[in-house]
Amino acid sequence: MLNFAQAQYLFLLLLIPFFFIFYAVMLKLRKRRIRRFGDESLVKEIMPSSSVSKGWVKTVLFSAAFFFFVIGLSRPQIGAKLKEHQTKGVEIMIALDVSNSMLAQDYSPNRLERAKLSISRLVDRLRDDRIGLIVFAGNSFVQLPITTDYVSAKMFLNSISTESVPVQGTAIGEAINTAVRSFSAQSEKSRAIVIITDGENHEDDPVAAAKQAAELGVRIFTIGVGSPEGQPIPVDGELLRDRNGEIVVSRLDEKVLQDVAEAGNGVYVRAGNREFGLAPVVERIRQMDEEEFSSVIFEEFDEQYMYFFAIALVLLVIEMLIGERRAKKRLFN
Repeated sequence: MLNFAQAQYLFLLLLIPFFFIFYAVMLKLRKRRIRRFGDESLVKEIMPSSSVSKGWVKTVLFSAAFFFFVIGLSRPQIGAKLKEHQTKGVEIMIALDVSNSMLAQDYSPNRLERAKLSISRLVDRLRDDRIGLIVFAGNSFVQLPITTDYVSAKMFLNSISTESVPVQGTAIGEAINTAVRSFSAQSEKSRAIVIITDGENHEDDPVAAAKQAAELGVRIFTIGVGSPEGQPIPVDGELLRDRNGEIVVSRLDEKVLQDVAEAGNGVYVRAGNREFGLAPVVERIRQMDEEEFSSVIFEEFDEQYMYFFAIALVLLVIEMLIGERRAKKRLFN
C-alpha cells in the first residue's frame, strides 16, 4: 500500500506541461531574432553546431527530474502490514462503581468524576501493561475489553456516567466475576482487578467472589471512595430521598472492601483528596510477575522519499552534462 504523507505537493506536477510550452516559446522567439539578421537558412549555416533536438532532450530530462523530486517531496510511504508485536507487562481490569451514590460530593466535583480523573492519570503512566474497564452498579458491563490502546481507554473513560448501567445498586461480586472472565487467554499469573467503589454492597457476596478469583491467580485491590460519616446524593438538582422521604446519605463501607482485598490477596486503600489511592495500588501491581503478550498491529510506514530524490539528482546531473550544441564530427585517418 502506497501512501503520501504530504500529498498536497503533488499539485506541483501540473507545472510540467508548462516546461515544454516555455521551451517551445523560447525557440519561437529565437527564430524571430535570427530573422532580424537575415535569411534563416543562411544564419543556420553560420551556426552549424546549434542543436534544437538536444534542447528538447534537456527539457525532457529536467521535467523527469522535477517529477521525481515532487514525488519525493510528497513523502511516499509503504506499509500498513500486519505485524506481531511482543510486550511484557500485567493485565489490569478496573471495575468502576457508577451507582448514584458515586455522585456524592465528598470529593470535587464528585466521587465518580474524581475517580475517572485518577484512572486517566493511571493510564498516562502505563507503558506495556494491558488495561480494561468495567462499569457496575446493580449489574456490570465491560466498557472496554483488555487492550494496550490507551487512547481508546481514555475515550471510553470520558463517556462513563451513572447512566452507563441502567440497573441501580452495587453488585461488587458480579463485577469481580465479570472482570475475571474478561482477562485474555494469554494471561495466567499477571492479572489484577482494581475495584473503585464506596463499598455499599447491596446485591451479592463480594468476599466469596474474591476468594474464587484468588484461586484462579487473580489479585484484587480495592479503593474506598467516600467518608464514613457520609454525604447526601444530588440527583437532577435535588437530594436523593428514600421511600419515606428521608434524605439518602451514602457512607463508605470500609469493612466490606477490606474483606474483599484480603480474600483477593490484595490491599485496601482509602482514597484521599490529594492521593486518590491508585499510586500505591500500582506500586503493588508492579511487584507482580510480568508476562509476555503478543498482539497483531499495523507496522509503521516506511519512508521512500530518499529514492525519488536520488533519481531526481541523477537526472539533473545528466541534464547539466548535455550541451546545447551538436557533437563535432571528427575525421579519422
